[in-house]
Amino acid sequence: MPKKLFTLLLAMLAAAFVLAGCSGDKQASKEKESEGSKEPAVEETDKKEESKESEDKEEAEEDVDTKESSSDFSELISYMEKETEGTTKILYENDTPQTHEMEGVSVTLDAYKLVELKDFHTDFSIPFNDQTNGGVIIAKYTVKNETDKDAYYMPAFYLNFTGAPKAYNNYRDLLPEEEQLPTKLAPSNGYLIKSGETISGYYTYPFGDDHLKQVLNVTTAAIEVPAPQSVKDDFSSTFGKEGQFTLSLNESGEKKVEGNKSFYQDKATVDDWGTKTMIEEKSGIGKSETLGNATVTLDGYQFTEFVPNEVEAPRFDAFNNGVVLLTVKFNIDNKESSEIAQSSISSKLTVNDGTQYMLNEGMLLNYRYDDAIAPGTSGELLQIYVLEKEMYDKIWKDKSFEIEIGPMKDKEAKDLSKGKRVTFTLK
Repeated sequence: MPKKLFTLLLAMLAAAFVLAGCSGDKQASKEKESEGSKEPAVEETDKKEESKESEDKEEAEEDVDTKESSSDFSELISYMEKETEGTTKILYENDTPQTHEMEGVSVTLDAYKLVELKDFHTDFSIPFNDQTNGGVIIAKYTVKNETDKDAYYMPAFYLNFTGAPKAYNNYRDLLPEEEQLPTKLAPSNGYLIKSGETISGYYTYPFGDDHLKQVLNVTTAAIEVPAPQSVKDDFSSTFGKEGQFTLSLNESGEKKVEGNKSFYQDKATVDDWGTKTMIEEKSGIGKSETLGNATVTLDGYQFTEFVPNEVEAPRFDAFNNGVVLLTVKFNIDNKESSEIAQSSISSKLTVNDGTQYMLNEGMLLNYRYDDAIAPGTSGELLQIYVLEKEMYDKIWKDKSFEIEIGPMKDKEAKDLSKGKRVTFTLK
């Protein structure tokens, strides 16, 4: 073969190899690019799947939450009926919430139903006064901790009513235990309610037939709301103020509860000792006097005709010609270095142009020993006086009424205003 031809063939072969190599590199590059373009797609799919899983999980959790809170009164009543082998009938129901706030921890009575329970098994008769007919109040409560610290709350929601032979508490055998508030806030978990936590549950109050008739005749009942604790098992660490819920149990009770909202909340009103009828009232008076390092402001007063119920009537035996209650509202701005105890303050009412006087009736006030107005804060103070209606109508009502109040005292009854008192004229 001629040398030139051989050289030409070698050159052509070399070129072919170069082209093949370039083509292979390009193909490999394309495959690599293709693989690269597929990888993000896989990641995107994974993200979508993760997102879907997350959504599914959230939906599942929502379903669980819904399921946990789906137990309503009808299901609970059916459970109680089956468990006791009795028959039920709803006598009264109320879905208007009542809330009591205690410095970041609140308790809400969400709703309640009074259920007649008849002809039930004798195994359940003990809390029904050994009877097999009676009634049950089923109440739903919610406890919420909106503070930035854990708290401890014992749900001891005792129920009482005027003339009640005992205090009523939860009877655990009538409802599923997992639905009951005393199961969720219990000794087993130290009554712990964590910061930001909300716990809801049910409570039952059983009445034998005779007690049921009593409470229906009274028409209302009261439930104590205890205060929370900041330290487990330390009753000295309670904070906030104890409260009370008022339950109407029929239409008469409903009207009474609504009507009582217009009256100052003295003990006669709060504990439903009888019936008040407004005679005269005045509010927003705004007259102030300085007493020690506190400012006492007369806000208003109410004269009411009062007819005590059968149970409380003996307290007023000395008033043969009817009763008028004078309840006076003061506001106190406490600039003292210690608290001012609301239960320690006394006052005197002078009537008939200064010729007669009477002292404040502490038994008719709703203050406990530890109720106080803290230093640097303001609070309400009620004072109440019992007047004979005949004397009020014939002599006193058109004459001046003066109240001398003080001195301010702390919880240990220590005098904070050096014996000084201030006087207000009502009219």
